[in-house]
Amino acid sequence: MSAPARDDLSPDFRPQMTTAPVDWIISDTLVDYESAVAFMDARVAAIAEGTAPECVWLLEHPPLYTAGTSADDSDLIAPDRFPVYRTGRGGQHTYHGPGQRVAYVMLDLRRRRQDVRAFVAALEAWVINTLWSYHIRGERREDRVGVWVRRPEKGATVEDKIAAIGIRLRKWVTFHGISFNVDPNLDHFSGIVPCGILEHGVTSLVDLGIPVTLEENDTVLLTEFEKIFGPTRRATDPTAR
Repeated sequence: MSAPARDDLSPDFRPQMTTAPVDWIISDTLVDYESAVAFMDARVAAIAEGTAPECVWLLEHPPLYTAGTSADDSDLIAPDRFPVYRTGRGGQHTYHGPGQRVAYVMLDLRRRRQDVRAFVAALEAWVINTLWSYHIRGERREDRVGVWVRRPEKGATVEDKIAAIGIRLRKWVTFHGISFNVDPNLDHFSGIVPCGILEHGVTSLVDLGIPVTLEENDTVLLTEFEKIFGPTRRATDPTAR
């Protein structure tokens, strides 16, 4: 199986002007959703004002559901199972929980490319190239955002989603980002119709037979991020005490 063509999958989103490296933050404990959103709101405002560097924050949430701006209430099958948060990101319902790496991406597209569609494609490329390091072919779909893996062992047309993408922009600064399934409890997705799509399922690296930890996968995510978005520097976890 040949690798995906990197020229097609890796749009260049490196800064077009001199700028500080992107702060790369990893939280080692579960972060509640409201605290994460509050941090993003404050950091995005500071980035827009030029008083803080861009930032990527990798974390895990406790089990919860979020509803994006296109969410249909009928897709919330078990509303009492976990807390449900309405959010300003694009997209529909999704699940977050332990074993899933959430990456909140706060970048200033004024310094990069003011092209939202291309930015989403760059996030998809980031995940696709990360998957390829494990020799897993991730694919994008024109009619649905996210990254998909074909599952021929389940049926000729079956595809499972391994990463969801939902973003928001404020003054051309991005926030929210991706959720990448490393080893979450996949049964927790049964309380929603993930991203409003009934005919496909969800998967994870461990479900696909890759026994990788979050920490090991973080190393790959960092390597592939820098190839598309430019240099990073390790920064302090805002939840650390």
